[in-house]
Amino acid sequence: MKIKIRSAVYSSIAVALIFLFTGSLSISCAFGVLVAGISFVALSGKNQRSESALIAAWPEVIDHVMSGIQSGLSLTESLAGLATRGPEILRPAFLDFRTSLYRHGDLTEAIQELKALFHHHGSDQIFEALLISKALGGSELLSILRTLGDFLRQDLALRREIEVKHGWIKNSAHLSAVTPWILLLLLSTQPSTVAAFSTATGGGILIAGLVMTAIAYMWMNRLGHLPQTPRVFTGLKVGKS
Repeated sequence: MKIKIRSAVYSSIAVALIFLFTGSLSISCAFGVLVAGISFVALSGKNQRSESALIAAWPEVIDHVMSGIQSGLSLTESLAGLATRGPEILRPAFLDFRTSLYRHGDLTEAIQELKALFHHHGSDQIFEALLISKALGGSELLSILRTLGDFLRQDLALRREIEVKHGWIKNSAHLSAVTPWILLLLLSTQPSTVAAFSTATGGGILIAGLVMTAIAYMWMNRLGHLPQTPRVFTGLKVGKS
């Protein structure tokens, strides 16, 4: 909801500024719709970057847990310590985990709550490894975590490389989509352009341009979308009697 409100605010500001610049209501409204779409995509991208930062923090979580276990702490103590020693982006979640753990004393239930909170295949793998180790005695816990950490780092590096290459393509597509509108804005300084787009035909052309821009962007986004690794541990309840 906050994203929609901020997009509406930016759109209103754009309409006012473009109207002062061109004196054309139809052109101003067209740019208002365009700015609303751009701001919505940009603000949504911030959420995606936050999710990427969250995913990138899991190898560090494994390092902290391994370090705690190697220093003599129990698995429970190592996980609870992530509330203060773990990656900053994950500390609030592990603070809730520690509170939940101290409240009911059930490590399995507390880990299941973390799984439900993060709902990501990488975190699922970590938590299932911890639950399996707890159920079987944990003699191979460090080896399992080390292997899992290496796998997550390799997967993360590969995805970053793919995202960089896709980013070049997306940026080129964004520039191609915005260029005609920049040209329209420059031409709007001419009275003849304002008069042409103030007619019904001109308004129809603006609407068609907005629709075609939206379709092209969604098509480009669909082609550039990276498939997500499915969650395969969602139905498992390891360690529960």
